[in-house]
Amino acid sequence: MTERPTLPMASGGGCACCATDSASTPATTTDAAVVTTVGVTGMTCENCVKHVTEELEGIAGVEGVDIELVVGGTSTVTIASADVISEGDIAAAIAEAGYEVAPV
Repeated sequence: MTERPTLPMASGGGCACCATDSASTPATTTDAAVVTTVGVTGMTCENCVKHVTEELEGIAGVEGVDIELVVGGTSTVTIASADVISEGDIAAAIAEAGYEVAPV
């Protein structure tokens, strides 16, 4: 499991991930045969990123997930896998986390 960085508190009292325009999860190094990129809307902080990452990593064959968080916009989610993962499985995992797939 990838260790998450500890984020400092922003001057406004919120966590640093909520107080900035963007953040990203640490990149995962894999020898994946397939890389899929989708957009996700509705994420606002690293906790949101954690939920989406956990749901996507629960799909068989997923080797890594990298998310570039864009608060108030469409975040870029990159999924590394051994084989092609269906769009339906990806959308279902993202929906289970409470978010929606969007064009990148």
